[in-house]
Amino acid sequence: MSMLRIAVPNKGKLSESAVDLLKEAGYKCSRSGRELMVSDPDNQIEFVFLRPRDIAVYVDNGIIELGITGRDLVQDSRADVSEVMALNFGRSSFCYAVPNTSDLTPDKFDGLRIATSYPNVVLNDLESRGMEASIVRLDGAVEISVQLGVADVIADVVESGGTLKEAGLKVVGEPLMKSEAVLIARNDSVASEPAVLTLLGRLKGILVARAWAMVEYDIHREKLEAACKITPGIEAPTIAPLSNPDWVAVKAMVKRADSNCIMDKLYELGARGIIVTDLRSCRL
Repeated sequence: MSMLRIAVPNKGKLSESAVDLLKEAGYKCSRSGRELMVSDPDNQIEFVFLRPRDIAVYVDNGIIELGITGRDLVQDSRADVSEVMALNFGRSSFCYAVPNTSDLTPDKFDGLRIATSYPNVVLNDLESRGMEASIVRLDGAVEISVQLGVADVIADVVESGGTLKEAGLKVVGEPLMKSEAVLIARNDSVASEPAVLTLLGRLKGILVARAWAMVEYDIHREKLEAACKITPGIEAPTIAPLSNPDWVAVKAMVKRADSNCIMDKLYELGARGIIVTDLRSCRL
């Protein structure tokens, strides 16, 4: 059986998060140095470390079956690939920005100079607006281009917005797109292969586990119905008797983001011994 090839970003936060996710899913994909390929013979997978911007192109050409990269990079590459799964990390918005003192808005960009590292994303947006502009393609430090007189507007990935503020810029208009790390394939048929189905199942298990937690607590039987409304679980909470017949033990999955508020409500209701634990993997 031939090995499945998966492209992984070769550096940066995107690479670190992708490798962490794959390792949690049981794959051996850590590099000891700067090698370009890492084999996992037990799972019949070969991980190929590439520039994030190039991954969609390799997948489109059929050299690599699957790849992990940013949605913004996929769209900018104009590669003919399918998004198989969103991976819930590397989230950002792609926005226009202008000087703080400017009254420019996206409907006034016709004929202006727009600096960006993502020319095709910008061109697609301008086309949808029926406008034309001069694209100044830069590989980095886009935010300084206005101050240096190279451009009138920039279009770039925005995470916290701190870099824009330092450059005296502000976001205008709605984001051109919302980006995050995604798993891509050349076509939908690849996703039906056994090794790929196993990979998808494992990744989904990790992503679900990251979004949920397990809460356990003891509650008086008289308060059980109210407690179950606070922690309904996926199907229903697990309820077990205690040596004290007036009390029961309850276990249920809760959204991780809500876990502290849920603990507050349970304690106010009279629950005791409340424990919230992380999940390593979970299939719903």
